Amino acid sequence: MKQSLVIAPLILMLSSCAPVLSRDVMKQALQDVPLSAVRQAPAAYAGKIFILGGMIVETRVTAKGSLIEALSLPIDSYGYLKYQGSSEGRYLALLPTEKGMLDPAIFAKGREITVAGEFRELRKGKIDEVEYVYPLFEIRELYLWQERRDYYAYPGYPWYGYPYWYYDPWYYDPWWRPYPPPYWPSPRR
Repeated sequence: MKQSLVIAPLILMLSSCAPVLSRDVMKQALQDVPLSAVRQAPAAYAGKIFILGGMIVETRVTAKGSLIEALSLPIDSYGYLKYQGSSEGRYLALLPTEKGMLDPAIFAKGREITVAGEFRELRKGKIDEVEYVYPLFEIRELYLWQERRDYYAYPGYPWYGYPYWYYDPWYYDPWWRPYPPPYWPSPRR
């Protein structure tokens, strides 16, 4: 009985730490390699699988397939995005036409993704008017994160916050005067 009380929560905790991509791909992939290392030595990483996090900048449908331009975001060992405010630059992720199509309306600017992709090549492009070298990955697996919703918490009745604090319509304070004291001008002499 005591063992089952210990084992049941342990199994629950272990199953809750599931990666967002398949375990096979997660085992094969390189996760801690920065994009700058890929740009410096592309031949060393050709054909290797990477796990990348990112925020979509643009999605285009081309003759070769759907091409996502993404801003790189750090991820943890399970593929979940870490929000640290840092980025290693941009990358391109290509889903070939024979594997399907990614709708630009769904994979829109600002959406967050985790990609398992095989490194193919470096591709030159432009960010506005500046030349940029993008690492290109062919998508093996892709996870699109749910859109974030802004949530505003307002204080509920009767707590309205500063400067009103607490309001009770039935409370009467005998020391509170709704009007200032009357002004009686003194007669002039």
